[in-house]
Amino acid sequence: MNLPALSAFARSLGVLGLLCGSVCSFALDREAFSFTNYDLNLLVDSEQHRLGARGQVTLRNDSSTPQPVAVLQISSSLNWRAIKLGDKPLQFVTQPFASDIDHTGGLSEAIVTLPQPVAPHATVNLDIAYEGVVELDATRLTRINTPADTAKSSDWDQIAGNFTAVRGAGHVAWYPIATDVANLSEDDSLFEVLARWKAREASSTVHVKFELIRDGGDRPQELIVNRASCSLFHGEISRAQPVTSDCTFHPLGSVVPSFVVADYGVVDRRAIIVLNLPSHAVAAEAYADAGERLVPLISDWFGSPRERVQIADLSDSDDSPFESGDLLLTPLANADSAHAGLVVAHQLTHASFSSPRPWIDEGLAHFAQALDLEHEKGRQVALDYMGAHRLALSQTEVSDLPRSEAATNNSLVNTVNEEFYRSKAMCVWWMLRDMVGDAALKKAIAAYRPEQDRDPSYMPRLIASQTQRDLEWFFDDWVYRDRGLPDFKVESAFPRKAINNSFLLSVTVENLGGAGAEVPLTVRFSGGQVTKRLEVRAKDKATIRIETPAAPEEVVVNDGSVPERGAASHTCKVEAPKG
Repeated sequence: MNLPALSAFARSLGVLGLLCGSVCSFALDREAFSFTNYDLNLLVDSEQHRLGARGQVTLRNDSSTPQPVAVLQISSSLNWRAIKLGDKPLQFVTQPFASDIDHTGGLSEAIVTLPQPVAPHATVNLDIAYEGVVELDATRLTRINTPADTAKSSDWDQIAGNFTAVRGAGHVAWYPIATDVANLSEDDSLFEVLARWKAREASSTVHVKFELIRDGGDRPQELIVNRASCSLFHGEISRAQPVTSDCTFHPLGSVVPSFVVADYGVVDRRAIIVLNLPSHAVAAEAYADAGERLVPLISDWFGSPRERVQIADLSDSDDSPFESGDLLLTPLANADSAHAGLVVAHQLTHASFSSPRPWIDEGLAHFAQALDLEHEKGRQVALDYMGAHRLALSQTEVSDLPRSEAATNNSLVNTVNEEFYRSKAMCVWWMLRDMVGDAALKKAIAAYRPEQDRDPSYMPRLIASQTQRDLEWFFDDWVYRDRGLPDFKVESAFPRKAINNSFLLSVTVENLGGAGAEVPLTVRFSGGQVTKRLEVRAKDKATIRIETPAAPEEVVVNDGSVPERGAASHTCKVEAPKG
């Protein structure tokens, strides 16, 4: 399919119509319909930055009332050409719709009059055609005063001659969607709209037949997608000889359909495939080596990888990484082995374990990064790595919402905030590991089945079943609700000499914060130290007695493994025992 053919197809379907007066008074529900299936033919013309699409979408009425109108939205840089039901062209009007769900900061919205209202739970199939350009555009970020360079490194999507990379909804609406306004200047508005969209499209499928053309080049090109299945192409792409590739993206709720066309070299290993731009071949080998090194550790914790990790290079070293499905897009330039290890640990975890819940899925992937650092360089290095996440988390925990509302919205089971379901969740998994031990946590993870995860308590129950301890308070403070963070203080530390020439130190710790935790308590003395763990509930105190072989000199509460509202650790000098 070429662009003239697409235009002819659009004309054959009919021209724009107008909504009848009776519909103008209808309360427009943009999120009434879910897109359960897409079947698209997509033309990608790299040299002209153009994208043309035709095909069919299936819409299901998820509302409780019949719907006489359907809303279809695409990027504002694309234009609707035709919408048809069976052999009948439908009346529709188009209008600009401001929304930051697209990198342009706007959508081209088609409001379609249906021949008859679609009943609740019923479906309708619409034939569609649209075309336009996808160029680098960071309007949605620059208009909220994001520096231009920073904005471009975040919104790098474009169709271009030597490098094409386009992400889906949330970045570029290159396939039709239907959403309410998403506004980056309004806290979590964009994340909330995307979360609702993904929930509605949880089991949807996008089938795309790509047709690629360009004016030629001195190197073959690769087409890369984050796919369930795809007949990938590798070779010359030219205007005289377009090439096609048949791809399926599923499920849409957890995959953001994305595609990349570039002059890639390939490093192919057992568990990982790395695609690099010509100047980044050495970095690609570092990522591949990290994959081979990490497979035993990740398999021990999360099971053997079910699929190979895909990592593809981005053209600008400042571009922000993006992951979706089994694909990670990230700049390979200047990557060292340590950075490569963090990236690959995260991706291998996703390849080995999956969950529909972000706090589990993303939280464990970040937890795996800390595990790798501990395995390679020791616990303190892992704690230092988590330190940056703890700092960001302590800042994010400050909310203008009423405490009860914030506790619900920011709970790990509900949050759409990436800082919570990544950074906070990582810390929660680390704390759980310290509380129940490696063996118990590994068994709980191995017993997890995503298809059985139908309520928020499923994973907590699996963990609780591996220990005799009462963990309900912990899950209530950290998972089901957001109680904020602990704030520990050593209230007192009284030493006394024991009969056997040892010393017994009685330490009382107060938690001024809203969340309880089991915190490590280290007593230092001449020649060594001893560490115990102490459970301190929110707004409460707890006391522990610790025996040492020499006079205790200081007590340290928290080694940084428990995120706090204030400092990461607290030191209290111990006065010498009398007598």
